Amino acid sequence: MADQNNQSEIVALTDELRALRDHKFLKAHSSFWRLIGFQFVRGLAFGLGSVLGATVLVAWTVYALGHIDFIPIIGDWTAQIIDNIQNR
Repeated sequence: MADQNNQSEIVALTDELRALRDHKFLKAHSSFWRLIGFQFVRGLAFGLGSVLGATVLVAWTVYALGHIDFIPIIGDWTAQIIDNIQNR
């Protein structure tokens, strides 16, 4: 009984290894240079997304702070920043 159970586990493990070997990710990264190229493009996309996201977030924050009139220090300060940005 235990021998049959071990044999079925070995067959299941073999099937899983075969499926892993045929996986799309491993086929796409079958060579070192392909893997390096993929990671390079991935890094570029991550960097671009981070910069664009931060730009939108900062622009929205400055815009929102510029419209705050009940806090004169922050409102005046952001208005000056907006004027400096628009004048350049």
